[in-house]
Amino acid sequence: MRTTKIEWTDKTWNPITGCTKKSPGCAHCYAEVMAKRLQAMGQPKYRNAFTLTLHEGSLDEPLSWSGTHNIFVCSMSDIFHEEVPFDFVDRIISTIDKTPQHRYQILTKRAERMASYFATRAIPKNVWLGVTVECQSSRQRINYLRDLDATVKFLSCEPLLEDLDEINLAGIDWVIVGGESGNQARPMKEEWVINIKHQVEESGAAFFFKQWGTWGSDGVKRSKHKNGKLLEGVVVQQMPD
Repeated sequence: MRTTKIEWTDKTWNPITGCTKKSPGCAHCYAEVMAKRLQAMGQPKYRNAFTLTLHEGSLDEPLSWSGTHNIFVCSMSDIFHEEVPFDFVDRIISTIDKTPQHRYQILTKRAERMASYFATRAIPKNVWLGVTVECQSSRQRINYLRDLDATVKFLSCEPLLEDLDEINLAGIDWVIVGGESGNQARPMKEEWVINIKHQVEESGAAFFFKQWGTWGSDGVKRSKHKNGKLLEGVVVQQMPD
């Protein structure tokens, strides 16, 4: 059973590890850093570091998890990576179907491939589908998500790299925003976050501010723990109904 420090989920499940960079948000990928660290520690699952790897032995893991959980699928990869065969995705979905007590959060930067996959397959009711929207050039991913028949459709604006301007949030239930962490982190401005928050409130969706990251709301670089997660003096971490 896995636990995680990611605040908007309870557990992670990684039947796939490794990935390749897709857009600006990938520049300082936390998963790549973690995979290399786990490889150096001798973790067998990460013997290939961040090279894309399918783990058949991990497919049944959630079957033994008691209770009810929010489970982030492929936190160390992208389930819709171009090198992941759809028949392997089918096996992941099969496990999801067998565990209706859990909610599975699937987040991708490859929205076109996600839409192609679900064009011929039903989306389980316990699946939440999301796309990463970290800059204006990635807003088009929302269009591939919008028309999918998922119980919850969400955006992850993390790391938020610029003002997203106006966003079409029709059909979107939940928006997560967060700043980048690490020595090479890029700053996030408070006005960018507030712009998204106001649009989410107007749309009726839920808004979740995860963290400031390495750069604080005052533009000062310090540890992400010191910068915290207060937005205009309060914690705003709503979950979808």
